[in-house]
Amino acid sequence: MPAPRVRLVLGDITAVEVDAVVNAANSRLLGGGGVDGAIHRRGGPEVLAACRELRATTLPDGLPTGQAVATTAGRLPARWVVHTVGPVHSRREDRSHLLAAAYRSSLAVAEELAARSVAFPAVSAGVYGWPIDSAADIAVGTVLAHRAGTVVDVRFVLFGEAAYAAFERALAERLPAT
Repeated sequence: MPAPRVRLVLGDITAVEVDAVVNAANSRLLGGGGVDGAIHRRGGPEVLAACRELRATTLPDGLPTGQAVATTAGRLPARWVVHTVGPVHSRREDRSHLLAAAYRSSLAVAEELAARSVAFPAVSAGVYGWPIDSAADIAVGTVLAHRAGTVVDVRFVLFGEAAYAAFERALAERLPAT
C-alpha cells in the first residue's frame, strides 16, 4: 500500500471539509486552548457531550498521551473528531516516540472509522512547546510511513507561516522532486 497523499494547508482546521479532523487535545478531553478550544467552540455542545460521555465511561482517568479516540464532529464540516494527546516537550527527556504515537494512533482510529480524509494540526507545537521543526519532521515522517487501507488523503492544516514553512521543509526532505 502506498502512503496517503499529504497536503499542506495554511488556515483554520475547523473550516476544513474532511472525514476526520484531529484535535490536539489535553488528557481531560473537555476543551482547552488553541486547536482544542477552537474545535470545541466550532463543534458545539455535541463534541463536549461526547467527550463527557467518554470520561464517564471508558476513559475515567482521561486519554493517555500518545493515544487517540473519536467522537462526533458536531457542527464541524467533518464526520468525526479524532482526539489525541501529544506530549509536552522536554529538553531533558526524549518524548519523540510519544509524539509519533499520537499521529499513529490518530491514523489507526481514522482507519477504524473508514475515514478517507484526515486533517491534522501541528500536535504539541503550540502550548505544549514542541519546537516546530522537530514537530513537523516527526509528523510528516510518521504520516508518510503509514500504510493502511482507507486513509488516502492527509492534510496538515497549519496556523501561521512559520508552521507552514517548517512542514513544507519536512515534506520536501522526504518526497522526491517532481
